[in-house]
Amino acid sequence: MIDPMVLLAFLPAALALNLTPGADMMFCLAQGARGGARPAIAASAGIAAGCMVHVALAGLGVGALVARHPAAFDAIRWAGVAYLVWLAWRTLRAPPGAGARSVVRPARAFRDGLVVNLTNPKVILFILAFVPQFVDPAGPVLAQFLVFGAVIATGGLVINGAVGVFSGGLGRLLARDPRVERGLRLATASLFGALALRLALEARR
Repeated sequence: MIDPMVLLAFLPAALALNLTPGADMMFCLAQGARGGARPAIAASAGIAAGCMVHVALAGLGVGALVARHPAAFDAIRWAGVAYLVWLAWRTLRAPPGAGARSVVRPARAFRDGLVVNLTNPKVILFILAFVPQFVDPAGPVLAQFLVFGAVIATGGLVINGAVGVFSGGLGRLLARDPRVERGLRLATASLFGALALRLALEARR
């Protein structure tokens, strides 16, 4: 279905994409600091699942419709902004001294990662710009999109998850002091807020 040489050319490009710090990596970093390794991995899995949804939509042509209609693009973007702001507020409102890390369930972290990725329309626009360069229009387009998307999603799952696990280990050491725990909570909420601001200020290209 896919020329092995094309796939070999795609792999380093996808790896470079996964290693580039971005909103998804920062989100997993924040989840790790907030809840530890398991929620960080779950958030990374949610982001990977969201990436596959974007890839499927792009392969079906829905992404092109979003790219051509600014109102749809902005509606998705502002939904993402609102969700990130809500996450920041929820983090700040965690009971002091209760160990904000203990209240993050992996299922919730997965859902948060999925929603944050799905409400970032920049992802589908990037996929529309990047993946078609490797797609053979003479073959099954959707199937090729899904294969290339799976490569990107798997790399992101591993790399973003590793970043979150590292953050979780560091956060566990620091959170033994209640004052440091409050600082971590504030830093995590600030990171969610910064991601919301970034998404709100991004101009449509």
